Amino acid sequence: MSVYQAEAIAQIVSAVEGTVYVTQPSKAVSSSFSTHFPDAQILIESNDPYSSVQNYLESSPQDEIVTVTTTGATVFKNLPFFSSKIFDSRRVVSHIELDSFDFSIVTSLRDLNFPVLISQSTAEAQLFASLAYNLAVKLNKAIFHFYTPATYKAETSIKSSQGVFLKNLEDLEVDQIAKELNVNAFEIVNKVSNAKDAILYLGQLTKELVDASTKENTLLISVKVYQPFEVSSLLSIIPSNVETLSLVQQSTTSTSFSPLLLDFFSSYSKYQSLKNFTKVVAATFGYLQSDKYESAVSNLLANVRSASPVQNLTFGKVNTELTTKSSKAKLEEQAKAISSAYVLEQAYVKLLQQVNPSNLHILNEYNAENIGLETNPEFGYGSFLYNQEQQQELISLVFKSIQDNTFQTTNNTALIELLTKWLVQVREGGVIDKKSVEEIVNLLKTDETTSTSSDILSLAEYFAVNTNWLVGSDAWAYDLGSSGVHNLIASGKNINMLVIDSEPYGEKSKSINGFRKKDIGLYAMNYGGCYVASVAIYSSYTQVLQAFIEAEKFNGPSIVLAYLPYNKETDSTLTILQETKKAVDSGYWPLYRYDPTIEDESKSFKLDSSNLRKQLQEFLERDNRLTLLAAKDPSLSRNLIANAGSEAKDKQKKIADESYAQLLQGLSGPPLTVAFASDGGNAEAVAKKVNRQALGRGLKSIVLAMDDLSVEDLPNETNVVFITSTSGQGEFPTNGKQFWDGVKNTTDLDLAAIKYSVFGLGDSQYWPRKEDKHYYNKPAKDLNAKLNIYGGVELAEIGLGDDQDPDGYNTGFNDWIAKIWTALGVDNVEGVEEPKPITNEDMKIGSNFLRGTIAEGLQDQSTGAISAVDQQLTKFHGIYMQDDRDIRDERKSQGLEPAYAFMVRLRLPGGKATPAQYLKMDELADVRGNGTIKLTTRATFQLHGIVKHDLKPAIRGMNSALLDTLAACGDVNRNVMISALPQNAKVHAQISDVGTLISEHLLPQTTAYHEIWLQGEDESDKPGDRETWETRKVGPTKKKTLVAGNALVDYEPLYGPTYLPRKFKIVITVPPFNDVDVYAHDIGLIAIVEDNIVTGFNLLAGGGMGSTHNNKKTYPRAASMFGYVSKDKVHIACEKIMLVQRDFGDRTNRKHARLKYTIDDLGVEVFKQKVEDLLDFKFEEPREFKIESNVDYFGWTKDELGFNHFTAFIENGRIEDTVELPQKTGLKKIAQYLNGGRSGEFRLTGNQHLLISNVEDVDLDHIKSLLSEYKLSNTDFSALRLSSAACVAFPTCGLAMAESERYLPELITKLEESLEDYGLRHDSIVMRMTGCPNGCARPWLAEVALVGKALGAYNLMLGGGHHGERLNKIYRYSIKEDEILDILKPLFKRWSLEREDGEHFGDFCVRVGVIKPTLEGRYFHDDIPEEA
Repeated sequence: MSVYQAEAIAQIVSAVEGTVYVTQPSKAVSSSFSTHFPDAQILIESNDPYSSVQNYLESSPQDEIVTVTTTGATVFKNLPFFSSKIFDSRRVVSHIELDSFDFSIVTSLRDLNFPVLISQSTAEAQLFASLAYNLAVKLNKAIFHFYTPATYKAETSIKSSQGVFLKNLEDLEVDQIAKELNVNAFEIVNKVSNAKDAILYLGQLTKELVDASTKENTLLISVKVYQPFEVSSLLSIIPSNVETLSLVQQSTTSTSFSPLLLDFFSSYSKYQSLKNFTKVVAATFGYLQSDKYESAVSNLLANVRSASPVQNLTFGKVNTELTTKSSKAKLEEQAKAISSAYVLEQAYVKLLQQVNPSNLHILNEYNAENIGLETNPEFGYGSFLYNQEQQQELISLVFKSIQDNTFQTTNNTALIELLTKWLVQVREGGVIDKKSVEEIVNLLKTDETTSTSSDILSLAEYFAVNTNWLVGSDAWAYDLGSSGVHNLIASGKNINMLVIDSEPYGEKSKSINGFRKKDIGLYAMNYGGCYVASVAIYSSYTQVLQAFIEAEKFNGPSIVLAYLPYNKETDSTLTILQETKKAVDSGYWPLYRYDPTIEDESKSFKLDSSNLRKQLQEFLERDNRLTLLAAKDPSLSRNLIANAGSEAKDKQKKIADESYAQLLQGLSGPPLTVAFASDGGNAEAVAKKVNRQALGRGLKSIVLAMDDLSVEDLPNETNVVFITSTSGQGEFPTNGKQFWDGVKNTTDLDLAAIKYSVFGLGDSQYWPRKEDKHYYNKPAKDLNAKLNIYGGVELAEIGLGDDQDPDGYNTGFNDWIAKIWTALGVDNVEGVEEPKPITNEDMKIGSNFLRGTIAEGLQDQSTGAISAVDQQLTKFHGIYMQDDRDIRDERKSQGLEPAYAFMVRLRLPGGKATPAQYLKMDELADVRGNGTIKLTTRATFQLHGIVKHDLKPAIRGMNSALLDTLAACGDVNRNVMISALPQNAKVHAQISDVGTLISEHLLPQTTAYHEIWLQGEDESDKPGDRETWETRKVGPTKKKTLVAGNALVDYEPLYGPTYLPRKFKIVITVPPFNDVDVYAHDIGLIAIVEDNIVTGFNLLAGGGMGSTHNNKKTYPRAASMFGYVSKDKVHIACEKIMLVQRDFGDRTNRKHARLKYTIDDLGVEVFKQKVEDLLDFKFEEPREFKIESNVDYFGWTKDELGFNHFTAFIENGRIEDTVELPQKTGLKKIAQYLNGGRSGEFRLTGNQHLLISNVEDVDLDHIKSLLSEYKLSNTDFSALRLSSAACVAFPTCGLAMAESERYLPELITKLEESLEDYGLRHDSIVMRMTGCPNGCARPWLAEVALVGKALGAYNLMLGGGHHGERLNKIYRYSIKEDEILDILKPLFKRWSLEREDGEHFGDFCVRVGVIKPTLEGRYFHDDIPEEA
């Protein structure tokens, strides 16, 4: 068969044990060997790959074989490394592709005394690769094997490798090894008779060259072994009739001498007796087209046959780049990759430009023209030194000219004054006045007579004093003692270096770069006199900003180490973000800033993250810095203790295991191991239930996570049952992945001695499409099949629990477990009584009015978590415990608990905040949270990433600004949301008052909130904080109620001790606007306005978005109309609806506990009657109204009172600073300005956007300038983007099954180009995405909705009403991005062509039959397309 050289070589390499390195032009551009060696070490060709090989060799076993696959250009650039003695004593085989066909690279190795082999065909490539390894073992030195990507003798078949090494290798001499493998140093490649001329050719053979030589009756000899150059072997094969010898080297560069000629004559005299030539002539073949070989050979021979032949003639084109189509394509890919890397690096460079917009000078700035030398950091440093020399010369000239004062300008006095001023500024390192420099230059130009002026003008560009930066890659982290880094540090010059490290944390354990890569930061800090910072823009934008500012202020060298991890230059920002978080959280990439000029050592080193790598920890342990830092940061302290105590924990675990084993010996039954893999907790609960019953039946049972069960020890078990749920697309849960990988990848597992059974938990309808059916219980099925293959004996056949069964997974479980007890012989033994599961109702009753053990849990600093019960209770306090799912697996692999943190949500009735309140939230986001603010789909603020020790200070901080979090979550009435309504101040004020009234009226009366969070003093309090909340007249209750017997107790007049069955939400809208999605909530109030007076409300009830995938008993529901209620009674009506829900809602099944199900169960009229029974009035007939939109309208508007309002687009509600959009800083600046005694407030919308409201005309221009400066004024986005919304989902939401907030913007970008083509850029389509079916972003009312099912997979819904009045319906199940785009783009195009006037997309989809309308929530699952 015919194969390429790379594949032939790969067959040999695969048969050789050892480390394999593959060099690539960039991360995104693969080598031809990459697919053959997926586990190889990847080295970037521009980063001195042989230096990494050299360092690995210095610490690896002496007899290990190391393989390097690379290119000729890379070898040429790495020549200096081959002079190291390590390559002369180690078995390193390099397979080198000469894609440039430049054999001068081969001859460049001539003086290094390494064997050099050259193969010409695929068959030879395989043979010579084998020879190379035999020589490497025999000689214990590096071997170089060159080949070209040519098709010479491509038809020759190769044999499958039957082994590489010769059996008697140790006993053979080098020449015998070659002989055994039928390899000759030189080979005659054509047949001629009585030839008088011979050509020795060092180059790639072609059929045309062979034919041309044959035609000239000239012997053509190919060099197979270039070094050692055995002249005797060459002479021995040349017939006696040959008179002339032409030594021809193929090269793309011209040369005045021939290395081949030098090789020949270096020992020819010694063997001249074997063969005499009349003439020996050297020549070069450059690029020759196929039809030019004849003339080239003819002219070559004409020269050698002439009386006075000319040496070193060149035939064909030289000094040109010769490449194949594939190598040319690779070069183009490389250029794209470099450009992509540059785009990624712009995240840092743009921030530098923002810090220093006027005089930033990047000495080695990249652009398309200068790629190469001028982008090299060393070149930049040289440029800096030259600039300094020139500026010093200018300083000397100016100083002398001031003294001499020989100018002949129009104003010498002014010039002398300006030059003196400049001289003082430049010597003191001050800011140079650009205007003054311009005046100096203009005055000097008026002097046309003196040489002084012209000399100074020749150096005029050096008047400017720039802030100089070098930008380099982590390639500088090698050989620090002799690199540009050392030179910069040692120079003491005022220059800054930005070193961008792109090695992903996930690759660190595999990367042998680590053998040589040094910590630049530690090197610089130990050297001294240098500012050092370690930053990561995708972890902390603010910290990067601080580091850049401090570096520029530092008078001396500064090094900023910037993390930008990517596997390929084309990686998305989301991938980079996730890698960054893993690296920072693990301590692999700590964030810090170090200023040696600060004398107080406790302040000179600032740690901005909570984990340290070992080397940095050791550095800080000197001078007691680590103790000081740990005292300030409980997270750091906990991490240090966790690391230090890991050995002790291991010993304790061992003792505990031994004690448990002794305990089990007291039981008489057989042993049983119950191993589970569980994400949601169900599989773990089932496993623990099996364990309890097993112990009760006398078995020696133990329960543990699958990942805690060693695959190596599995054959030593006796009876094992495995219980696993199903994650994602048929994947193992997190705590079973490691075990499954071990079982799946092992090749020698013998389980003949164990008995096993597997039980799986899944949902047979979760993946409805035929092609996805195999995902149902896939982990359990796969594990069962593997255990069977390895010889395990089944205790009982696999059991499958199905959520679709009448009793859920218990139906299958009960059948399966009975078989297990029978198989173990304990079916007749009575099991223990199962404890009744603790429900949310139990938790509420036992909580003492929402106290639980929250206060005690906050004091426990041994963990970042709180108890499971407290996790439920803190929701009533507006708090959710979460963990960072981006780093969950990594932390688990390190034996650490998840990165627990808390989300805190404000109760913000009416969605209004004063500038002072906004500034407090901004401050808390930075000091206590993750540096961002989230605007929710219920028009309030959320802070994420608040660790436990910051939780109480954060809530006290909010309350100090008259904000609270009580009832923002939990089974109570939550935040009351209203329309933002910037156009009408009077109506907005009225509905805002109603919203506040309802919120306060329905607020829980427990004093637990005040007691836990606000009572007493805290070191975080600022002067006046406590007085603020203690004197607040509304908000959380401060004092208990006095009852009979003079007892003070908590009293909940509306809720009682069990509160509501589920959450309860109320919104208010003002037609024609519906920016709150009035139909989506438990109560929706539609304001009826007459002459700018709100007279009352049409009341809707029973809306709700949450559902469960493929559970048809759950569904979204649009609210039902109850009727009209006057404004003064509406809060009472809301109360009574809530009370009926309190008393009749389902408290036994939380999936069926929302008001929507209560209304459907009772019927609208029955429920309405129960409400009216509690009221002293009946609902009136609804008033007429018209809804026209449920989106926000961006930009400026003026209300009837003359105040200005600006609606800013905050994509998906995430207020943060990015390089492109520093919105958080901008809004802070605006709040600071408005807080200075000016009018103005902030309003939040239900679509996750923000209004700057009530701005007076006098402040308008300044606000506009701030909006423009911080990119908040830009509303020129596609209407699709402006109408989109997404929930938080990954990484913080524990319920998320797929990405949402971080992915929707990317998806919209991929749709926008098509929308532009279809003429739809300005046509609104309401599109929403959520990471799970709970519906926080209200996807079920969108025209287009995507609801996550697994990572990368979504259900697609179509047909929702544009005004939020009609539910959508499932169009396709479980589709990925390519399918989403393939469906939506044609539908959008069809809409653009076939729609009726004013017809919205959702209505169009219903009208043309793409989807059936959902007229009631109960029918949501009906009429789903068969092809879905």
